[in-house]
This record gives sequence, structure tokens and C-alpha cells, in this order.
Amino acid sequence: MLRRVVFNQKGGVGKSTITVNLAAVAAAQGKRVLIVDLDPQGNSSHYVLGNEAQSTSPTLYEFFDQVLNYSLYAKGPAEFVHATRFPNLFIMPAHPGIAEQQVKLESRYKIYKLRETLDELTGQFDEVYIDTPPALNFFTLSALIAATGCLIPFDCDTFSRDALLGLIARVEEIRQDHNGQLKIEGIVVNQFQPRASLPLRLVQELEAQGLPVLQSRLSSSVKVRESHDQAAPLIALDPKHKLALEFTSLYNELSGKVLAAVHEA
Repeated sequence: MLRRVVFNQKGGVGKSTITVNLAAVAAAQGKRVLIVDLDPQGNSSHYVLGNEAQSTSPTLYEFFDQVLNYSLYAKGPAEFVHATRFPNLFIMPAHPGIAEQQVKLESRYKIYKLRETLDELTGQFDEVYIDTPPALNFFTLSALIAATGCLIPFDCDTFSRDALLGLIARVEEIRQDHNGQLKIEGIVVNQFQPRASLPLRLVQELEAQGLPVLQSRLSSSVKVRESHDQAAPLIALDPKHKLALEFTSLYNELSGKVLAAVHEA
């Protein structure tokens, strides 16, 4: 079961948008896909559930509460999984309360619980996409330990460029210490404007450093805001839109890399 985490310590780089739209493309191509929303803000949850995100239960808050309290009547992992209105697309939704659980979860060293839970769901899903908070905290670390692949969004900003090497070093450290299966699948260039000189130069600098920049680019578009507002991934809202096609291209590029790696192995 492929498990991808979208990770960046900087906010506003499109983690939730990339998570949901890649998951939606995979689902549209017939894969059975699970989104795990570990961000207390719950952007991915609202993206696919809309207003129902506020009433959907149980959430990851109940899951982590169960982890902390060793409930005798524990729910199985599948009970925290909810269908969305999009075929083949499911979610384990976030809840604002998980932010308050973080200190206790850290102190009790529960960073492997998410991986164990996803292991129990093996066979039920083809792909898992994990959204994370904009920080290297308990939830992000849990996601990186549970994942097999890591995508790093890059929003064509000087500060993002300067932080990239540090992010890659953190992922490598986690790979060595906690998760030997973890691999950086690539840097996702987001908010790309090909006619603007700065984004083009920044991307070229990353490529010149030999960093794993993915060839598929995601354009800047107001269609994303409409997609968020209507709680519909781009592939469902407007499959022929330029950005929807770019997400499809990105997903296909990643799938090609996975197949190539399998053949090499």
C-alpha cells in the first residue's frame, strides 16, 4: 500500500490542496484511496466533506483519545474511516482538539501508532495520502514514520528555497532513525508562473543543485479557491481545467517513478 505524506514546515504552500487533489486523481483512476488529515485546521477534511466535516464522527481526536486511554472498547481502524461523496475516496478526518492531545502523545512516545494503524488497513486501500501541519511536531513525525513516500511543496518563494535543504535533511534523519522505507519522491513546484523570471530562476537553481524537482508544475489559479469553496477537488469540479490536468500529470509522473522503482528492485 503506497503511503504518501505531503510535508513542509512553512504554511501556505499548498499542502492540503496537493494532498486532496492527488488523492482525488488517484480515486478517479480507479484506485481506492484514503486521506489522513493530521492538521488540526482540518483543511483536507473540509475540502472533501464540506459542511459535513463539522459533524462527521468519529475523528482522529477520538482515535488519539483511544490511544491515550487504552479503551477496553476500542474501535478498529476502519471505524475512523469515512466515505466522501467522491467514488473511491475516503478520509480519516481531523478535529481541532488533536492540537491539545499533542503533548500527552509526545510524552508517551506514541509516534508509531499511526503506522501500526495503517498497517492494519493494508489491503483495504491502494494509496494513502497524509496531510500534515506546518511544523515538525508529533503529527508530522508520525506521518513521516508511517509513510513510504514524501512530497515537498515548493511555492517559488526565496524563503522556501532557503528552507529546502533543511527539510530534506530532516526527512533523511527520520528515514535513518525511524523509517527505512521513507523516500523523498520529489519537490512539487506549486504556484508556478512560467512567464515570471523569479519562479523560473528559483526552479532552475534547485535543478542545478541536483535536487529531486518533479517535472510537472502546478500553476497559480483562482480556480483553486473555487474548488475549496465548493468542497470539490479539481478533477471533480472541472476535469478539463488546466490545473486539473496538471494534477493528473503530476500523479502520472509519480506513478511512473513508482513503477520504475519496482522494476529496478
